[in-house]
Amino acid sequence: MELLWVGAAYMAGLITSRLYLPPLVGYLMAGYILNAFGIEANETLKHLADIGIELLLFTVGLKLKPSSLLRREVLSVGSLHLIIVTLASALVFFGFNGQVTGGLVIGVSLAFSSTVLAIKVLEDSGELSTLYGRDVLSILILQDIVAIGLLAVANNKQPSPWALCLLLLPFLRPLAYRLLNASRDDELKLLLGVTLALAGGVLAESVGISSDIGALLMGVMLAGHINIDDLANKLWGLKETLLAAFFLQIGLADLPGYDEIVQVLELISLLPLQGILFFVLFLLVGLRARTAFVSSLALMTYSEFALITSNVVVEANLLPPAWESVIGLAVALSLAIAAPLNRFSHRIFSFLEPTLVRFERKVEHLDRLPNSIGGAEWLVVGMGRTGISAYLAFSQQDTRVLGLDADPTVLKNLLAEGRRVVYGDAEDSALWEKLPLEKVKGIILTMPAFEVRSSSIKQLKNRQFAGSIGTVCFHNHEESKLYRLGATFVIHPFIEAGKQLTEHMLGSTRKMDL
Repeated sequence: MELLWVGAAYMAGLITSRLYLPPLVGYLMAGYILNAFGIEANETLKHLADIGIELLLFTVGLKLKPSSLLRREVLSVGSLHLIIVTLASALVFFGFNGQVTGGLVIGVSLAFSSTVLAIKVLEDSGELSTLYGRDVLSILILQDIVAIGLLAVANNKQPSPWALCLLLLPFLRPLAYRLLNASRDDELKLLLGVTLALAGGVLAESVGISSDIGALLMGVMLAGHINIDDLANKLWGLKETLLAAFFLQIGLADLPGYDEIVQVLELISLLPLQGILFFVLFLLVGLRARTAFVSSLALMTYSEFALITSNVVVEANLLPPAWESVIGLAVALSLAIAAPLNRFSHRIFSFLEPTLVRFERKVEHLDRLPNSIGGAEWLVVGMGRTGISAYLAFSQQDTRVLGLDADPTVLKNLLAEGRRVVYGDAEDSALWEKLPLEKVKGIILTMPAFEVRSSSIKQLKNRQFAGSIGTVCFHNHEESKLYRLGATFVIHPFIEAGKQLTEHMLGSTRKMDL
């Protein structure tokens, strides 16, 4: 049976990924297909699904940073969105056949956006560290915290007085840090993460609290460690694999009937309203139309947490079982719709830009673009390792150089070091339109995404920029395309590293021979 589950999930996930859809849509479809053939879930699948959910909550806890949640745009947009949707849900579900609690839980959980899809889209495009990428991630974490509270309400259990002891977990942080520092091998770090997540679940259940909350608190206990991103990355694959069991379980539970499909379509029709609400709120806090649009599109989905909460409220007899199937299909379809839209979000905005920019507030935007570059003659766009090396090389030659980057944390650190850097997102066409380039002799582009580098060269040539354009490439087929677009110099970092290493080795050998 396990082979059938895994094989069906893999094939369905493979097909959906080839269609540029999230694999989890395929997992859910695999569950429906197996259900049609009379195959049912058993305790083993349910147990694996529970572990997947605990690991999901544990990794959410690892990313909880109060400083990122306390930013004005995160608190105002995230909170206002949840309040508005909660009030709307209260109106819709008031008197929901006497099941107001279950209706409200489902209604509020539909306000949450998919963490998995948003992070994957932002990571694939290299935008997770940008200003709006960080805002989206912070809003998702804020939603996740509220979702945990909903799970506690929906569980309909009376916690033990000892439940307050869970709040003491952060005091065990020094011990947890020591364990993580002692776990030098990759497999030990992975096992430590799984152990802590499961321990949190067992501890929470023993005091009458949902195991998911215990796993989250264990993650919070480790948050802030210098190597926490490394641990989260190691858990990512295992968590995603076990979550496949959860989506399979939803599909195996029941096939939606005609009435359920109608309800699913009604829920899907509400998605644009969610996107519009996010867009309006982002504009109100002072973001530009482009940032607001791309961020809203990333959040315009239904969340995996809606599946979890629907499962909980059904088990607590707060809603009829059919709702689990309805929410499952609605989440899957929302992800199927959102994936291609996010893939082409920048192109879509370029088409809609003349209309959307009219709604921008006439204030100093949080994501404002530079309207002056001072006396800079050279620009380095993308202040990663390659960009910083180029910047330092220019500085050593006493040239006037300016760095641009879209990561606010990178900018803050570089400014503290006394570097001349400003905010600038290379994917934003307005950046290249507004930058005063008349006195600029050359621009170096070091962004990791090939599409961003090629698009930047196109826009510079459209502006008839006469200076030099230097960039990097990581694959042989990219070099000819970049030259064809108008790049002056293109280098392969790894090839150049090999050449320099050989030159240094030969030079040192000649000296020894002499």
